[in-house]
Amino acid sequence: MNTRTFCLIAALAFGIVAIFHAARIWMGWPAVIGGWSVPMWLSWIGLVLAAALSYFGFKSART
Repeated sequence: MNTRTFCLIAALAFGIVAIFHAARIWMGWPAVIGGWSVPMWLSWIGLVLAAALSYFGFKSART
C-alpha cells in the first residue's frame, strides 16, 4: 500500500466517523458506554476532530 492509498482510506474512515457524530447531534441519539451517558458536547468535539482529519487526509492524498 502506498501513501496515497493510505491517506484516502484514513480520510474515508474519519469522514464516516464525522458523519455519525453529525447524525447523533442532528437526531439527538443517546450514547452510553459501560453505563456512562456520553454528553452531546463530546460529539461536537468528535465531529470537528474527525472532519479535520478527514480533510487533511484527502488533502494529503492529492499531493
